[in-house]
Amino acid sequence: MSTLIVALLSFVGFIVAYNTYGRWVARKLFLVDGASLVPAHELRDDVDYVPTRRSIIFGHHFTSIAGTGPIVGPAIAVFWGWLPALLWVVFGCILIGAVHDLAALIISIRSRGETIGQSAGRLISPTARLIFLVVLALALSVVLAIFGLVIANIFALYPESVFSVWVAMPVAMVIGWWVYRAQGGLFWPSMIGLVIVYLAVYLGAQGFALDLKNYLPTDSVWLTPVVVWTLLLLTYAALASVLPVWLLLQPRDYINAIQLYVALFLLVSGLFVASFTGRADLAAAAPAIARDIPADAPPILPFLFITIACGACSGFHCLVSSGTTSKQLASENDAQAVAYGGMLMEGALAVVVILACCAGVGMGRIERTKLDSGAIAYTQIASADGEQRAAWTAYYRPLRADGTPGGWKDHSLQRQLGAFVDGGANFMHAIGMPLKFGIAIMAVLVACFAATTLDTAARLNRYVLQELSTIIGVRPMQNRFVATGIAVGASGAIALLAGEKPGTGGLILWPLFGAVNQLLAGMALMVATFYLARRSRAIAVVAVPMMFMLTMPFFAMSYDLVNNWIPQRNYVLITFGCVVLSLQAWMVYEGLKTYRAIRGIEEPPAKLPPHLAARVAAARVATH
Repeated sequence: MSTLIVALLSFVGFIVAYNTYGRWVARKLFLVDGASLVPAHELRDDVDYVPTRRSIIFGHHFTSIAGTGPIVGPAIAVFWGWLPALLWVVFGCILIGAVHDLAALIISIRSRGETIGQSAGRLISPTARLIFLVVLALALSVVLAIFGLVIANIFALYPESVFSVWVAMPVAMVIGWWVYRAQGGLFWPSMIGLVIVYLAVYLGAQGFALDLKNYLPTDSVWLTPVVVWTLLLLTYAALASVLPVWLLLQPRDYINAIQLYVALFLLVSGLFVASFTGRADLAAAAPAIARDIPADAPPILPFLFITIACGACSGFHCLVSSGTTSKQLASENDAQAVAYGGMLMEGALAVVVILACCAGVGMGRIERTKLDSGAIAYTQIASADGEQRAAWTAYYRPLRADGTPGGWKDHSLQRQLGAFVDGGANFMHAIGMPLKFGIAIMAVLVACFAATTLDTAARLNRYVLQELSTIIGVRPMQNRFVATGIAVGASGAIALLAGEKPGTGGLILWPLFGAVNQLLAGMALMVATFYLARRSRAIAVVAVPMMFMLTMPFFAMSYDLVNNWIPQRNYVLITFGCVVLSLQAWMVYEGLKTYRAIRGIEEPPAKLPPHLAARVAAARVATH
């Protein structure tokens, strides 16, 4: 029953927070006004600026901020025990993450769709804007490289997920054309699209899989499944970045959101059944606070707060809120539901992940057997009473080949993703779902959400590079095709050329990603603090989280520099780490220098980028 009690308390807490604290922040602190003109209407171009109904923009926003973040982060963090991870997810989400997302969205829609980095120039200083945009471009390049490799590895690990992920894309384009060009309804096309996607999932589970290892040479350095999938995925991300949002990005994210709702329903239903029958016991399956921490593991403070980002608070969300969502929001009245509500939904997903990786895996281990046909058979070896902890230990305290206990460095992304997939499949199996179908659903869920992060990150990096081009005066980069080529090309170079062998480069910068991502959250909250201060409103709601989110990544990166990167002479990480820490210190200095002078003085209005200003001027001339 402990599993069910934790789930119910968490979900009820999110619902209460949305209707109390979230409503107060939106209506009383940021003064949301449904009558205000939003960028989607003022600057509508049907490419980036598109007024969108709430249900669709919620699906886009939620799937874009989620990605694999609320899956991978909690799946790693239960290493320290499930209780610290759960508390950070619930309270961090309500008090920090959801406020951060809502603030970034509102500031952007009141700044003609500027990214939060661009707004920093008017709210803090021009130097702060340049610093923020450089950090954004760096972070997004790493995101594209890493998530391209993550999906490529998922395709290689779970080839049954490939077919359904790619099928979702043309289905989404047909739905987008039907809704926006044929003016058709949304509900039934979406239901048909969902059926097609799940039919593809079923076919994948039955052996209709695309395993590139069967078609590529085994001795090639470049022609490996990970490299080929990475190239194809980055090509897709570039295409998605320049297509109108209504044609691919919106409808695919909407279908993915419905798919997640179905998967969450199945997971929660299985969780309830398994809890009532006593098969899922959180208290017995994993330690609330782990005591047997390996000596080489990082300390829980501050690393818990950079390991779990999505699900509690993530700097990447400010890019989505102020990058794509703000250009599609049809009314300010939708801001609380989309930003604050979307973050709480992600927190609920993170709670389910924690329970799956602890109580779910405790239900029994899943054995995999490759059949002569090439398909994989799955068998659950149910845990007997008193054996639930053994399954969690196999994932989070694995033994080395020589039988000695493994350390922190023996953990792998595949093992942690496997804990979520297997634990979630165990929950679904409790309501009668065949194991192979449950595993296919979970694998497709992970791959689809990683893909939403990939294409959204490509579009966001294009926006950031276009804004940087207006500052440094590089006119060709203001073109969306040129900016997209630079963004995707740089990420491809990191992913394929920077490592010891092709397809490992993005992983070199992985240790930096958590800290840089959370630093972005602190910087976005600083911009929100200045936004409220210029209007003489209370700032504690954003200023206190700002100080927390600036301190934790600074502490974590400094720890890694002193204890890991410098002793190991890892000059790539040393260089990037020192640059990021210097930029953070410079940003804080800019804020302290200008704060007293600007309090109570509103910032100048946002200006349009040259390519938009020319179009708006031409439209006004044509109207008159």
